[in-house]
Amino acid sequence: MFRHQKELQFEVKVDRPDPMLARQIQEVLGGQFGEMTVMMQYLFQGFNCRGEEKYKDMLMDIGTEEIGHVEMLCSLISQLLDGATPADQAEAAKDPAIAAIMGGINPQHLLVSGLGGLPTNSNGIPWNGGYIVASGNLLADMRSNLHAESQGRLQVARLYHMTKDEGVRATFRKMLARDRYHQYQWMAAIAELEEKNGVVVPASFPPEAEMESQQEAYEFWNLSEGEESSEGLWAQGTAPDKSGDFVYVANPVAKGQIPNPAIPSPELHHDLDDIKQRVSNK
Repeated sequence: MFRHQKELQFEVKVDRPDPMLARQIQEVLGGQFGEMTVMMQYLFQGFNCRGEEKYKDMLMDIGTEEIGHVEMLCSLISQLLDGATPADQAEAAKDPAIAAIMGGINPQHLLVSGLGGLPTNSNGIPWNGGYIVASGNLLADMRSNLHAESQGRLQVARLYHMTKDEGVRATFRKMLARDRYHQYQWMAAIAELEEKNGVVVPASFPPEAEMESQQEAYEFWNLSEGEESSEGLWAQGTAPDKSGDFVYVANPVAKGQIPNPAIPSPELHHDLDDIKQRVSNK
Protein backbone atom coordinates (compact mmCIF):
# COMPACT_ATOMS: atom_id res chain seq x y z
CA MET A 1 0.00 0.00 0.00
CA PHE A 2 1.27 3.46 -0.87
CA ARG A 3 0.26 6.75 0.68
CA HIS A 4 0.88 10.19 -0.79
CA GLN A 5 2.09 13.00 1.45
CA LYS A 6 1.40 16.48 0.09
CA GLU A 7 4.77 17.97 1.03
CA LEU A 8 7.64 17.40 -1.37
CA GLN A 9 10.79 15.64 -0.10
CA PHE A 10 12.73 18.89 -0.52
CA GLU A 11 11.75 22.47 -1.30
CA VAL A 12 11.51 23.08 -5.04
CA LYS A 13 11.53 26.62 -6.40
CA VAL A 14 12.95 28.52 -9.34
CA ASP A 15 14.22 32.08 -9.69
CA ARG A 16 12.55 32.71 -13.07
CA PRO A 17 10.73 30.86 -15.87
CA ASP A 18 12.96 29.06 -18.35
CA PRO A 19 11.13 26.81 -20.84
CA MET A 20 14.39 25.72 -22.47
CA LEU A 21 15.69 24.41 -19.15
CA ALA A 22 12.33 22.72 -18.54
CA ARG A 23 12.83 20.86 -21.80
CA GLN A 24 16.35 19.82 -20.81
CA ILE A 25 15.20 18.59 -17.40
CA GLN A 26 12.79 16.23 -19.17
CA GLU A 27 15.86 14.01 -19.78
CA VAL A 28 16.38 13.31 -16.07
CA LEU A 29 12.63 12.81 -15.65
CA GLY A 30 11.65 10.53 -18.54
CA GLY A 31 14.92 9.63 -20.26
CA GLN A 32 16.66 6.27 -20.25
CA PHE A 33 18.45 7.04 -16.97
CA GLY A 34 15.86 9.41 -15.56
CA GLU A 35 13.94 9.22 -12.30
CA MET A 36 11.03 7.37 -13.90
CA THR A 37 13.41 4.58 -14.90
CA VAL A 38 15.03 4.09 -11.50
CA MET A 39 11.64 4.42 -9.80
CA MET A 40 10.14 1.62 -11.90
CA GLN A 41 13.31 -0.47 -11.83
CA TYR A 42 13.60 -0.53 -8.05
CA LEU A 43 9.88 -1.05 -7.51
CA PHE A 44 9.65 -3.98 -9.94
CA GLN A 45 12.76 -5.53 -8.44
CA GLY A 46 11.14 -5.13 -5.04
CA PHE A 47 7.74 -6.45 -6.12
CA ASN A 48 9.40 -9.58 -7.53
CA CYS A 49 12.10 -10.02 -4.87
CA ARG A 50 12.49 -13.50 -3.39
CA GLY A 51 14.79 -14.42 -0.53
CA GLU A 52 16.05 -12.28 2.32
CA GLU A 53 13.46 -9.71 3.37
CA LYS A 54 16.04 -6.98 3.91
CA TYR A 55 16.72 -6.75 0.16
CA LYS A 56 13.05 -6.42 -0.69
CA ASP A 57 12.63 -3.81 2.03
CA MET A 58 15.59 -1.81 0.75
CA LEU A 59 14.34 -1.91 -2.84
CA MET A 60 10.87 -0.76 -1.79
CA ASP A 61 12.36 2.03 0.34
CA ILE A 62 14.47 3.42 -2.47
CA GLY A 63 11.81 2.87 -5.14
CA THR A 64 9.30 4.83 -3.07
CA GLU A 65 11.83 7.63 -2.57
CA GLU A 66 12.19 7.81 -6.35
CA ILE A 67 8.43 8.34 -6.71
CA GLY A 68 9.01 11.51 -4.72
CA HIS A 69 11.86 12.52 -7.02
CA VAL A 70 9.55 12.20 -10.02
CA GLU A 71 7.06 14.49 -8.29
CA MET A 72 9.82 17.00 -7.47
CA LEU A 73 10.95 17.16 -11.10
CA CYS A 74 7.37 17.61 -12.32
CA SER A 75 7.00 20.53 -9.90
CA LEU A 76 10.32 21.97 -11.07
CA ILE A 77 9.32 21.74 -14.74
CA SER A 78 5.92 23.30 -14.05
CA GLN A 79 7.53 26.27 -12.30
CA LEU A 80 10.00 26.76 -15.14
CA LEU A 81 7.06 26.82 -17.57
CA ASP A 82 4.99 29.36 -15.63
CA GLY A 83 4.10 32.24 -17.96
CA ALA A 84 5.02 30.27 -21.08
CA THR A 85 1.85 31.00 -23.05
CA PRO A 86 1.76 31.78 -26.77
CA ALA A 87 0.88 35.41 -25.97
CA ASP A 88 3.79 35.71 -23.55
CA GLN A 89 6.12 34.23 -26.14
CA ALA A 90 5.03 36.87 -28.63
CA GLU A 91 5.71 39.57 -26.06
CA ALA A 92 9.04 38.01 -25.14
CA ALA A 93 10.07 38.03 -28.80
CA LYS A 94 10.51 41.80 -28.48
CA ASP A 95 13.53 41.15 -26.24
CA PRO A 96 16.15 39.03 -28.09
CA ALA A 97 17.61 37.58 -24.89
CA ILE A 98 14.23 36.48 -23.51
CA ALA A 99 13.11 35.33 -26.94
CA ALA A 100 16.09 32.98 -27.13
CA ILE A 101 14.88 31.29 -23.95
CA MET A 102 11.17 31.25 -24.68
CA GLY A 103 11.76 30.16 -28.27
CA GLY A 104 13.29 26.93 -27.06
CA ILE A 105 10.10 25.67 -25.46
CA ASN A 106 9.05 22.10 -26.09
CA PRO A 107 5.76 22.44 -28.05
CA GLN A 108 4.33 19.48 -26.13
CA HIS A 109 4.60 21.45 -22.90
CA LEU A 110 2.00 23.75 -24.43
CA LEU A 111 -0.03 21.35 -26.55
CA VAL A 112 -0.04 18.12 -24.57
CA SER A 113 0.63 18.72 -20.88
CA GLY A 114 -0.58 22.31 -20.42
CA LEU A 115 2.70 23.51 -18.88
CA GLY A 116 3.44 20.35 -16.91
CA GLY A 117 6.10 17.65 -16.88
CA LEU A 118 5.80 14.79 -19.36
CA PRO A 119 6.80 11.11 -19.26
CA THR A 120 9.26 11.76 -22.09
CA ASN A 121 12.92 12.56 -22.60
CA SER A 122 14.30 15.95 -23.66
CA ASN A 123 13.49 15.22 -27.32
CA GLY A 124 9.89 14.26 -26.59
CA ILE A 125 10.43 10.51 -26.98
CA PRO A 126 8.07 8.65 -24.59
CA TRP A 127 9.48 6.80 -21.61
CA ASN A 128 9.89 3.10 -22.35
CA GLY A 129 9.43 0.18 -19.96
CA GLY A 130 12.28 -1.52 -21.80
CA TYR A 131 14.65 0.82 -19.95
CA ILE A 132 14.23 -1.07 -16.68
CA VAL A 133 16.05 -4.20 -15.50
CA ALA A 134 14.39 -6.60 -13.06
CA SER A 135 15.93 -10.02 -13.70
CA GLY A 136 15.23 -11.79 -10.41
CA ASN A 137 18.99 -12.19 -9.80
CA LEU A 138 19.87 -9.80 -6.98
CA LEU A 139 23.54 -9.31 -7.84
CA ALA A 140 22.82 -8.71 -11.53
CA ASP A 141 20.07 -6.25 -10.59
CA MET A 142 22.17 -4.37 -8.04
CA ARG A 143 24.92 -3.90 -10.61
CA SER A 144 22.37 -2.54 -13.05
CA ASN A 145 21.12 -0.19 -10.32
CA LEU A 146 24.64 1.14 -9.74
CA HIS A 147 24.96 1.78 -13.48
CA ALA A 148 21.60 3.59 -13.60
CA GLU A 149 22.46 5.81 -10.64
CA SER A 150 25.90 6.58 -12.11
CA GLN A 151 24.44 7.68 -15.44
CA GLY A 152 21.58 9.59 -13.81
CA ARG A 153 23.87 11.50 -11.46
CA LEU A 154 26.15 12.33 -14.36
CA GLN A 155 23.26 13.88 -16.27
CA VAL A 156 22.08 15.93 -13.28
CA ALA A 157 25.65 17.18 -12.76
CA ARG A 158 25.76 18.31 -16.39
CA LEU A 159 22.40 20.06 -16.05
CA TYR A 160 23.67 21.82 -12.93
CA HIS A 161 26.27 23.64 -15.01
CA MET A 162 23.74 24.51 -17.71
CA THR A 163 21.83 26.95 -15.47
CA LYS A 164 22.61 29.85 -13.17
CA ASP A 165 19.18 29.63 -11.52
CA GLU A 166 20.06 29.17 -7.85
CA GLY A 167 16.64 27.73 -7.01
CA VAL A 168 17.04 25.03 -9.63
CA ARG A 169 20.62 24.39 -8.56
CA ALA A 170 19.48 23.90 -4.96
CA THR A 171 17.10 21.14 -6.10
CA PHE A 172 19.88 19.57 -8.17
CA ARG A 173 22.23 19.63 -5.19
CA LYS A 174 19.70 17.64 -3.16
CA MET A 175 19.35 15.13 -6.00
CA LEU A 176 23.12 14.85 -6.44
CA ALA A 177 23.55 14.16 -2.74
CA ARG A 178 20.89 11.45 -2.76
CA ASP A 179 22.33 9.91 -5.93
CA ARG A 180 25.73 9.83 -4.24
CA TYR A 181 24.23 7.86 -1.36
CA HIS A 182 22.37 5.57 -3.74
CA GLN A 183 25.65 4.68 -5.43
CA TYR A 184 27.16 3.92 -2.02
CA GLN A 185 24.10 1.82 -1.20
CA TRP A 186 24.29 -0.32 -4.31
CA MET A 187 28.04 -0.77 -3.92
CA ALA A 188 27.50 -1.97 -0.34
CA ALA A 189 24.79 -4.40 -1.46
CA ILE A 190 26.96 -5.66 -4.32
CA ALA A 191 29.91 -6.23 -1.97
CA GLU A 192 27.67 -8.16 0.45
CA LEU A 193 26.19 -10.34 -2.29
CA GLU A 194 29.62 -10.99 -3.84
CA GLU A 195 30.94 -12.09 -0.46
CA LYS A 196 28.05 -14.54 -0.14
CA ASN A 197 27.89 -15.94 -3.65
CA GLY A 198 31.02 -14.87 -5.54
CA VAL A 199 31.53 -12.18 -8.15
CA VAL A 200 30.26 -14.01 -11.25
CA VAL A 201 26.58 -14.03 -12.25
CA PRO A 202 24.92 -16.47 -12.05
CA ALA A 203 26.81 -18.07 -9.17
CA SER A 204 24.59 -21.17 -9.39
CA PHE A 205 25.82 -22.24 -12.84
CA PRO A 206 27.89 -25.42 -12.27
CA PRO A 207 31.63 -24.67 -12.78
CA GLU A 208 32.26 -28.19 -14.07
CA ALA A 209 30.12 -27.38 -17.11
CA GLU A 210 32.75 -24.79 -18.08
CA MET A 211 35.75 -27.10 -17.71
CA GLU A 212 36.38 -27.46 -21.45
CA SER A 213 36.49 -23.66 -21.73
CA GLN A 214 38.34 -23.00 -18.48
CA GLN A 215 41.32 -21.45 -20.27
CA GLU A 216 39.09 -18.90 -22.03
CA ALA A 217 37.72 -17.80 -18.66
CA TYR A 218 41.00 -15.99 -17.91
CA GLU A 219 42.29 -14.84 -21.32
CA PHE A 220 42.27 -11.26 -22.58
CA TRP A 221 42.24 -11.27 -26.38
CA ASN A 222 43.96 -8.43 -28.20
CA LEU A 223 41.64 -7.73 -31.13
CA SER A 224 42.51 -4.12 -31.97
CA GLU A 225 45.60 -2.36 -33.25
CA GLY A 226 48.30 -1.81 -30.63
CA GLU A 227 48.92 -3.62 -27.34
CA GLU A 228 48.25 -0.84 -24.80
CA SER A 229 45.40 -2.89 -23.33
CA SER A 230 47.99 -5.35 -22.01
CA GLU A 231 48.90 -2.85 -19.28
CA GLY A 232 45.61 -3.22 -17.36
CA LEU A 233 44.83 -5.47 -14.41
CA TRP A 234 42.32 -7.26 -16.65
CA ALA A 235 45.25 -8.59 -18.70
CA GLN A 236 47.89 -9.36 -16.08
CA GLY A 237 46.12 -9.45 -12.72
CA THR A 238 44.28 -12.06 -10.69
CA ALA A 239 40.56 -12.76 -11.03
CA PRO A 240 38.49 -10.99 -8.34
CA ASP A 241 37.47 -14.32 -6.85
CA LYS A 242 41.15 -15.48 -6.76
CA SER A 243 40.27 -18.50 -8.89
CA GLY A 244 42.98 -17.86 -11.50
CA ASP A 245 45.32 -15.38 -13.16
CA PHE A 246 44.60 -13.42 -16.31
CA VAL A 247 46.64 -14.07 -19.45
CA TYR A 248 47.23 -11.59 -22.28
CA VAL A 249 46.91 -13.19 -25.72
CA ALA A 250 48.57 -10.88 -28.24
CA ASN A 251 47.46 -12.79 -31.34
CA PRO A 252 44.36 -14.89 -30.68
CA VAL A 253 43.64 -17.59 -33.24
CA ALA A 254 40.18 -18.39 -34.58
CA LYS A 255 39.17 -21.94 -33.66
CA GLY A 256 35.79 -22.28 -35.34
CA GLN A 257 34.61 -23.22 -38.79
CA ILE A 258 33.82 -21.00 -41.77
CA PRO A 259 30.03 -20.54 -41.90
CA ASN A 260 28.54 -22.14 -45.02
CA PRO A 261 24.75 -21.80 -44.94
CA ALA A 262 22.71 -23.82 -47.41
CA ILE A 263 21.22 -22.16 -50.48
CA PRO A 264 17.55 -21.37 -49.66
CA SER A 265 14.50 -22.36 -51.65
CA PRO A 266 13.89 -20.32 -54.87
CA GLU A 267 10.50 -19.27 -53.45
CA LEU A 268 12.31 -17.01 -50.97
CA HIS A 269 13.62 -14.90 -53.89
CA HIS A 270 17.11 -14.26 -52.56
CA ASP A 271 18.22 -14.00 -56.21
CA LEU A 272 21.40 -15.94 -55.56
CA ASP A 273 23.37 -17.14 -58.58
CA ASP A 274 23.06 -20.81 -57.65
CA ILE A 275 19.28 -20.51 -57.43
CA LYS A 276 19.09 -18.75 -60.80
CA GLN A 277 21.10 -21.58 -62.33
CA ARG A 278 18.81 -24.24 -60.89
CA VAL A 279 15.73 -22.41 -62.12
CA SER A 280 17.15 -21.99 -65.63
CA ASN A 281 17.98 -25.70 -65.80
CA LYS A 282 14.38 -26.69 -65.21
